[in-house]
Amino acid sequence: MKKWYAGLIAFILMNAFCVISYAQKDIYELLVYKLKTADQMESTDKYLKDAYIPAMHRLGINQIGVFKPVANDTAEIRKVIVLVQYISLDVWQRTKSNIMNDPVYTAAAKPFLDADTAHLPYSRVESNIMEAFPYAPKLIPTTLKSNPDAIYELRSYESPTEELHRTKVNMFNAGGEVTLFKRLDFQAVFYSDVLSGSRMPNLIYMVVFANAAAREEHWKAFGSSPEWKKISVDPNYRNNISVNHIDSWILKRTSYSDL
Repeated sequence: MKKWYAGLIAFILMNAFCVISYAQKDIYELLVYKLKTADQMESTDKYLKDAYIPAMHRLGINQIGVFKPVANDTAEIRKVIVLVQYISLDVWQRTKSNIMNDPVYTAAAKPFLDADTAHLPYSRVESNIMEAFPYAPKLIPTTLKSNPDAIYELRSYESPTEELHRTKVNMFNAGGEVTLFKRLDFQAVFYSDVLSGSRMPNLIYMVVFANAAAREEHWKAFGSSPEWKKISVDPNYRNNISVNHIDSWILKRTSYSDL
């Protein structure tokens, strides 16, 4: 009887793992517009708000986040960060073509896409194509969207080798880091493995807090949790060498962001 029961439990766990592993995972594109002037910021805002997002909505792409770093006002290079959710790479590819066949979009976007070279709307734009983690396969819209004090934190972890990157990704998934974030009530919008970008190999994720004080409290709870203390010293994850560069951007959503 005990052997039968143990076999049943093993079967259930194996199938649960398969569901997690093979669930349809989101594809995300993270666009980073780099700007030098207030005029460029105004042009980029107008393009995203009046041309790009309405056109994407018409194509059925309804979860688009637009964010600006809190430090934008004092930065030499200002940024606008755009997160777009797709259900597959195929949909991402088709959307790139289909949006250019939308006459409403091409008319509204013309001042941005075909700007006079003396009045460029941005300096450069960077694109990262990302795949959601198995343990967080879908984007999770935050409940804090209407909170004017909400802080969005976008984090990027770069690894020195592909194998160490895989180790860090596994640490988030099977290793329990995503589960720990959930237990501590971090509002995670997404976790992702970067498939193509300028800082390979790396992973990127976003979490949201009610305010700056809540952010400090959550990270303090994370660092002192027994789960993190156990994971961080686990030799399987080699945490002291699996990441060699971390970036953290503190962001605020724009008024026209879906997220």
